[in-house]
Amino acid sequence: MKPEIVSLFGSTGSIGVNALKIIKQADIKLECISAYKNYELLNEQIKMFNPKIVLASDEILDKVNHSNKYSIKDALFVMEDLKSDGIINAIVGFAGLKISLKTQELDKKLFLANKESLVVAGKFLDCLSISPIDSEHSALAALLRGVKHPKKLTITASGGAFFKYNEVANLKANEALKHPNWDMGAKITIDSATMTNKLYELVEAKHLYPNIELDAIIEPSSSIHAFCESVNGAMSAYFSVPDMKLSIANALLGESEFQACEYIDILKLAKLEFFEINPNKYPIFKLKNDLLNNPDLGVIINAANEEFVYKYLKDECKFYDISNAVFKALDKFSDAKINTIDDVFSLDKLTREFVNA
Repeated sequence: MKPEIVSLFGSTGSIGVNALKIIKQADIKLECISAYKNYELLNEQIKMFNPKIVLASDEILDKVNHSNKYSIKDALFVMEDLKSDGIINAIVGFAGLKISLKTQELDKKLFLANKESLVVAGKFLDCLSISPIDSEHSALAALLRGVKHPKKLTITASGGAFFKYNEVANLKANEALKHPNWDMGAKITIDSATMTNKLYELVEAKHLYPNIELDAIIEPSSSIHAFCESVNGAMSAYFSVPDMKLSIANALLGESEFQACEYIDILKLAKLEFFEINPNKYPIFKLKNDLLNNPDLGVIINAANEEFVYKYLKDECKFYDISNAVFKALDKFSDAKINTIDDVFSLDKLTREFVNA
């Protein structure tokens, strides 16, 4: 059922910008928005949508043109008084976890683009009540509605900006940010280049659609987002153009009641090709089975990955230093036990301190 009122955390990122287009098209009221650094875009959004409450980082708060504004540090307190039916969590990284936890604590619908919430703390969230925004999981949800006895779910990867490169070790972040198909934020685009993003999406799928075999392959055109194999031998595929507005609309509306993106022209499709994910080129993907068997490792993987992705974006490390940092962190902390949500935050902090030592 379409929500009447929503709040959007992470309004100036790529997901947030597209979410606002759907909110406007679907005539959904916007109660609260938040942003971190881009105050110019935030002010444009305030002018267009007139939210009741605005949250921003202390760094830009005085530049925000709104009479009812708060520091983003106070987000959890502000959320207590929100009247929204649901919260769109489009914050990037571990920082989004507290928003996801608070949303469910308040018994509000969680429209989730923050994949790290499930990667590090899926077992502490009510995953059955989450509406996922990732294109792959939106595709899987649609496929599963038509398959009574699913055997295997396969999500696709584009291969990232370096898919056609033979040597990538010395390539800089400005090259990795040139994604061939998707317009994503810097962090997720680097995760796409390393295949960390696909590793995370498999963990998401494990929590959202449990007890089904999972895998990922490369389909470079991003025309197919997922496959569902039935026990009877049939296989279904979900096609669409690479446009996040479709999966955002499906998450908010159950299934889009209007045209959310361009229609795909089958006759004009490029030749479809499929490839295994090469663990030599994408070493992080060697962790697929270990992570799916023990999702608690996601806390360690995510913390180390986040720290080194941001180093890479500042040209402070090389491309494969990202995955090397993850493997070193796992060697150090893989025996750690996560029994409570506090353990998640403690292990995250320890891992970041270790990889930065």
